[in-house]
Amino acid sequence: MTKVRILGLNVGNRENTARLVQKTLTLYGCSIRTRLGLHNPADEQSSQGGLILLELVGNTDEWEKLEQELKAIPELEIHRMDFNVALN
Repeated sequence: MTKVRILGLNVGNRENTARLVQKTLTLYGCSIRTRLGLHNPADEQSSQGGLILLELVGNTDEWEKLEQELKAIPELEIHRMDFNVALN
């Protein structure tokens, strides 16, 4: 069994937070297997925020550090899901 964590990031006021989020995600890039950005381009508010889904793998200590650094960023809401995945 291997552990996988999914982090959901709800980025509010993207103009002010995007740079900080990007810097943090780049710092922990080795722990991020998948990164998916979601927004609705038809929504007038889409330029104000966004949703990012991350699939984390590897060292769980690094996951905790990443999450703590993200929590320090204003206007960023974070939720997580943890899974135990069987490898074939």
